[in-house]
Amino acid sequence: MNDRTVQMSEAYSLGALLTVGGGFLDAYTYFTRGGVFSNAQTGNLVLLAIRLAEGDLTALPRYLPPILAFALGVVAAELVRDRYRASHALHWRQAVVALEALILLATAFLPQDRWDAAVNAAVSFVCAMQVEAFRKIRGNALATTMCTGNLRSGTELLYHGLRDRDPAALRRSLQYYGIILCFLAGGALGVWATDLLAERAILLCCAMLLVIFLAMFRAPEEAG
Repeated sequence: MNDRTVQMSEAYSLGALLTVGGGFLDAYTYFTRGGVFSNAQTGNLVLLAIRLAEGDLTALPRYLPPILAFALGVVAAELVRDRYRASHALHWRQAVVALEALILLATAFLPQDRWDAAVNAAVSFVCAMQVEAFRKIRGNALATTMCTGNLRSGTELLYHGLRDRDPAALRRSLQYYGIILCFLAGGALGVWATDLLAERAILLCCAMLLVIFLAMFRAPEEAG
């Protein structure tokens, strides 16, 4: 299956760009908003547990809001799906992308330190909406905001592809590893951009989301 025969929201090109944005946002919040992850809630939970075990109760307002916001983001994505499921003018995933971009645009103008908790919660909310809405790329179950599951699936396919000499499994494994590389590229871009633009760096992610939103108006072509 290729990009010509799948729904545009599952096209590999769009999934790759979404994944670059996912890596970007993790680097952005970690380096500019107080060492908090926007995607990796497992990391936030571990950091919260460590701080609480050390008796540091100030960790609660730092790590708990993004964790709760992530859960709310999942609910929000489902509400958007229910609202736009029958829409012919706008795909529900486009509505999710538009909402993501608007939220991130607002955070770009909130200064560091004083507004870090609010921004971290907002970005985690956005990441949750994305991971809930975009679950597949070319029919494969892939995450665009985290890598653990992708690494497991890609490695499993690589093993079976080599063992069974299955070219299809090998191609699918390369798709997973390609998405992981996109996440790494996004993280690196996030470090560079935040060093240059500080909190305004998130505007680059807004631009990516705008490209994705517009691209989703393109209808998939029928296989010839």
